[in-house]
Amino acid sequence: MVYKNFKVHTVVRIVLIILMILAVFISIYSFGFNVTPILLGTLIIFQVFDLIKYVQKTNRYLTSFLESIRYADFSRSFRLEGLGSAYDEMKDAFNDVIADFQKIRTEKEEHYHYLQNVIQHIGISLIAFQKDGSVEMINNSAKKLFQVSKLKNIKDLQSYSSELVEKLQNMKTGERTLVQVTDNDMMMQLAVYATEFKIRMQSIILVSIQNIQSELEEQEMEAWQKLIRVLTHEIMNSITPIASLSSTINELLKDIDTTDNIPQMIDDDTIIDIRNSLKTISKRSTGLVHFVESYRNLTKIPKPKFDIVLVSEIFNNVHLLMEKDLMINGVECVLDISPPSLELTADEELIEQVLINIVKNAIHVLSDTKDAKIVMRAFLDKRGKIALQVIDNGPGILKEVIDKIFVPFFTTKPDGSGIGLSLSKQIMRMHGGTLTAQSEQNVETNFTLRF
Repeated sequence: MVYKNFKVHTVVRIVLIILMILAVFISIYSFGFNVTPILLGTLIIFQVFDLIKYVQKTNRYLTSFLESIRYADFSRSFRLEGLGSAYDEMKDAFNDVIADFQKIRTEKEEHYHYLQNVIQHIGISLIAFQKDGSVEMINNSAKKLFQVSKLKNIKDLQSYSSELVEKLQNMKTGERTLVQVTDNDMMMQLAVYATEFKIRMQSIILVSIQNIQSELEEQEMEAWQKLIRVLTHEIMNSITPIASLSSTINELLKDIDTTDNIPQMIDDDTIIDIRNSLKTISKRSTGLVHFVESYRNLTKIPKPKFDIVLVSEIFNNVHLLMEKDLMINGVECVLDISPPSLELTADEELIEQVLINIVKNAIHVLSDTKDAKIVMRAFLDKRGKIALQVIDNGPGILKEVIDKIFVPFFTTKPDGSGIGLSLSKQIMRMHGGTLTAQSEQNVETNFTLRF
């Protein structure tokens, strides 16, 4: 319809020009050169310029419309003024197309912002980078994990973990791997998964990184608890009748001692040997019962009663309880809390139990250390998490031993039960925190509770 109207208007103008040209020739032929042909010629010139202007004006509107689409400028609206009512339909069509493009663009931007919010909000670290390591995108979780405000190239993570950078550079699409990282005295197991795709012929590698250390520790602890339940059940089932029988036989031997009718085949030495053997059985059975009962503590930790407490109160209570042992062993204990008003949401009794256990161990290893010293520190780490530390200047823990100290049953003490640190680690797990240890031989050993 628009095209038809445009054609009609153009044809009419051309016809008028032709008619006026004919009129000029007729006028010249009939009357010769006078004013009339000159006026008609002038009108013809104006008609030609008007036709050119009319056609160019339409072309300008079409060009402007196409450029708006080309440069995604959908803020404009078209008013085809001076072209008459015939172009109202074209104007409406232009504006409808622009409105549709604007709607599509708005929906696309909304979808983009939606995906951005999801990516930034998700708890898994995400990094997208090119083959040369140039980072295209990094979400908030990744920034928090690597403690950076921005990241231009994955090679900039060398100071964080060279092993992780090497893995990221060499990972293939669909590959999964596990990287162990130590950051701020905290051990982390990073599960890394990579996928590759192309945007505008450019290969992009998208990597997800998740710290699964707490999940691994939780599964490990659950496995130990299940094993302990089975062991305690089976051991108790075996020990109880043995202890009962040994007690019964011992009573029978006492009756034999008070009876004159002792069988001739049993002499006094044999009775003494039997009695000594029974005493040994009874003693070992009783020891095993106590042993099993102590391990049951690992599966019977009371549920934490969370409350806001001052760290200074916890430290002072622990220091007061351990003051006698510290004095007897000649160990200096220093409390360092920054800020002094630092508060913690925790079960005060359970956390005190953890600290007491660690301090006891420290006192034990400092028995042969000159100028023995224990420092109890509390502070906010780089991630804004509350950290409590017990540091001693003892001989340290051997490298081959430090990975085993939190395993139930493991102990380096002759009279140790091997449950103290396991119990402490489980208490920290129940608080949603971690308990880690670092040691440098003959310099210091550091146990860190991080909430």
